[in-house]
Amino acid sequence: MYCFWGFLVHLQQIMQRIGHVAVLCLCLVALLMSSKTSMAQSAVADSTFVEGRFIPAKKIPAKKSLVVRKGGWWQEHSDYTTRFRAEQLVVPGALFLVGTLGIGENAPMRGINLAVRDGMASMRKDLQIHIDDYMQYLPVAAYLGLCTSRRIKAKHTVPERICVAAVTYISMAALTNALKYTIREQRPDSATRNAFPSGHTATAFAGAELVRAEYGVGYGIAAYTVATGVAFMRLYNGRHWLNDVLAGAGIGIISARIGYWMLPLNRKIFKMDRRKTIVTTPMYYPEQNALGMACAMNF
Repeated sequence: MYCFWGFLVHLQQIMQRIGHVAVLCLCLVALLMSSKTSMAQSAVADSTFVEGRFIPAKKIPAKKSLVVRKGGWWQEHSDYTTRFRAEQLVVPGALFLVGTLGIGENAPMRGINLAVRDGMASMRKDLQIHIDDYMQYLPVAAYLGLCTSRRIKAKHTVPERICVAAVTYISMAALTNALKYTIREQRPDSATRNAFPSGHTATAFAGAELVRAEYGVGYGIAAYTVATGVAFMRLYNGRHWLNDVLAGAGIGIISARIGYWMLPLNRKIFKMDRRKTIVTTPMYYPEQNALGMACAMNF
């Protein structure tokens, strides 16, 4: 509209030559064209999908006739962090597929599994270190707690991160336990048949992927380092085969992606509003020698 009024100013000199009637006709045509353009831009800006795919408004040809479809509630509650992309399946899918190559006595990875087991046994001798039982929870603790620092910015609110973490670990537990008690792979250190996949590794890698997706690559590298340490300790303690931890890592990563993919549904169910503020602070009670946490929400 700014360009339209500037156009009228420049027409003042022409008015004296071609007459008021001609100028009024030109203004009427310009006004109609401007209104049609504004309506088209408004319709595209309010829509997410054009012919089944997202197209920025500036890339849509002005003369091309397109069928504009408004996005549903899922698109209204989603953002770039929650959208499904096929490339997100590549790494976890590859890890899981490689892990399946070690299932069974005559599996292609059987020789590698035995070599890794024997190498770890000679390394540890009689020294068992079970720090992995606690390390597996460090990445998810970082995911939920890093935002307490003013220097670290999270992409989602506290309720959203809680929902993402909950869906992630529900998905991870369902996948790992279903496979454990369906495949019934024997553990390398006992006759127990629930080796495949590694639940500890899946827990750690799920938290690592959450940290990477929420806080960026820098913090993600640190979280994935911890998760890799958990996977190594599962091999070191003789609790899993190599293919078990590879498949567990893949399941953990894809479970974290499921948590983010399902966030739009949780936003709708729980009516999450980004204007709400939640403040949490740890508390210590010296008389009872106990720890606690206070939480305040601003509606």
